[in-house]
Amino acid sequence: MATTSPAAKKDQKPKVKEGAPLPAVPEPVLKRYKSRIVHKRKTLSKQLKARKTRFINKQKWLKRAEKYVREYRNKERDQLRLARNAKKAGNYYIPPEPRLAFVIRIRGINQIPPKVRKVLQLFRLRQINNGVFVKLNKATINMLRVCEPYVTWGYPNLKSIRELIYKRGYAKIKGQRIPITNNRMIQKKLGKYGIICMEDLVHSIYTSDRVFKHASRYFWPFKLNTPTGGWRKKTTHYVEGGDFGNREDAINKLLRKMI
Repeated sequence: MATTSPAAKKDQKPKVKEGAPLPAVPEPVLKRYKSRIVHKRKTLSKQLKARKTRFINKQKWLKRAEKYVREYRNKERDQLRLARNAKKAGNYYIPPEPRLAFVIRIRGINQIPPKVRKVLQLFRLRQINNGVFVKLNKATINMLRVCEPYVTWGYPNLKSIRELIYKRGYAKIKGQRIPITNNRMIQKKLGKYGIICMEDLVHSIYTSDRVFKHASRYFWPFKLNTPTGGWRKKTTHYVEGGDFGNREDAINKLLRKMI
């Protein structure tokens, strides 16, 4: 007589009579199953919405970057055209006065007068080789004259501004120095001012527009290296062969050595 092993008995499914009611599922199990389905649907909906938002934002960032490139090219062409027309008429073309300066601290804390110390604090220049963007007006020019022996400054071009922001730019968020890893960080902090991407920051700094204050304050003071080859003489003015003071367009050459 054939016998079945205990393992074979376990594998056998119990027979259900036809027409017999199926075993009821416990109510807690049904609730968990329904809640999982609802949670899954909500998560999927959020993911789709976030993906759509990222795609729309990416299109906005690209369009703004293209618009700024066209604007910079048109501005450069206009300046060349005006210079040529002035030369043909036997005149001189004088470009508009610069509205933006980049200020770098070059000396330490020894023997600093209180007034100079206060000006450096207002410029957020608390360490050697720190740099900030400054909008030039009557007040800031007078402040630069007060602290001139301790700083060097000049007029940065578009290339220098872009390299500073992309290579040395860190955000100031809740008093901390945070690396800028994506445009969403910028949009979250400065979106209410119309700044949603890195190119918006570059444009706002370069043109010194109405939101320049918020754009410049978004950055932690730029920490630069000592220039390749070292400083010449910090206690002598730039026009006399030293380092401090206004060096106008020559600041771009210095920044290449410090970035």
